[in-house]
Amino acid sequence: MRLVFAGTPEFAAQALAGLLAAGHELALVLTQPDRPAGRGLQLQPSPVKLLAQAHGIALSQPRSLRLDGKYAADAAAAQQLLSAAAPELMVVAAYGLILPAWALALPPRGCLNIHASLLPRWRGAAPIQRAIEAGDDQTGITLMQMDAGLDTGAVLAVAALPIAPDDTAASLLARLSVRGAQLTVDSLARGLPAGLPQPGDGIRYAHKIDKAEALIDWHAPAAQIERRLRAFDPFPGAHFVLGGQAIKLWRASVVDAPAGLPGQVLHADAAGCSVACGQGALALLSLQRPGGRRQDVASWLQGQPNLLGQRLGGATSGG
Repeated sequence: MRLVFAGTPEFAAQALAGLLAAGHELALVLTQPDRPAGRGLQLQPSPVKLLAQAHGIALSQPRSLRLDGKYAADAAAAQQLLSAAAPELMVVAAYGLILPAWALALPPRGCLNIHASLLPRWRGAAPIQRAIEAGDDQTGITLMQMDAGLDTGAVLAVAALPIAPDDTAASLLARLSVRGAQLTVDSLARGLPAGLPQPGDGIRYAHKIDKAEALIDWHAPAAQIERRLRAFDPFPGAHFVLGGQAIKLWRASVVDAPAGLPGQVLHADAAGCSVACGQGALALLSLQRPGGRRQDVASWLQGQPNLLGQRLGGATSGG
């Protein structure tokens, strides 16, 4: 099938690779403009761009697709390229730009979105993180016929995946990326069915991760904080404040411990370090100092004497 593909991160690159391996004709790839990254903040191409270039596929990186917006010239150029590509179908995966009505209507068979949740649960920008944060025991991939709404289109195919107790956003993303590519290729091989409307109940929105959420609120239950650590790994990471420094906490486990003030260090010795929460306590397992690397709690404690009884700073701890 002659396709246009729109996507940006590794999740999308996996799908593009699957479509190429299946023999589909990729007439054009759309991806986000290069972004600064790393310590040097050098412009970095997206994983989708790198894959498209490796296969010699025509590429477009508009800043917007709105013909009446700030980057109208970008949008008009992209519209010309899409029209010339004459795709039967557009496949979209984590692209990062909203498709306006003209783009949705351009391919005869419309636009197919690969969404990383079981719709209508977790519509929106951060479905993987919000599923882990909420304590869901499963998520999955939904292939959806795109419409003008936010992940509201008819469902074409679904594949469920369990969420493991130790899953991070990174580990769950890796499995969902593979499953999303497989489901898309298999569905196109069978011929896309007529979509089914999404249920009217069970709707949840996966709002974009705000960096302000990364500051740990020690008044929250320990289990909730532990889930957020995993949901925010690798980005943006969760942190607390100690000695005026933001210390990232990557892994912790819920433990029984004596009562203490939220954020108070209950014990810190060769056996580890535990911190009181609003309900229960957390044993800290993996941390990172500013400018350093992740390290186990024993290594971190070597540079943190006299922690016992201190309160770690957080969103509402006052420390």
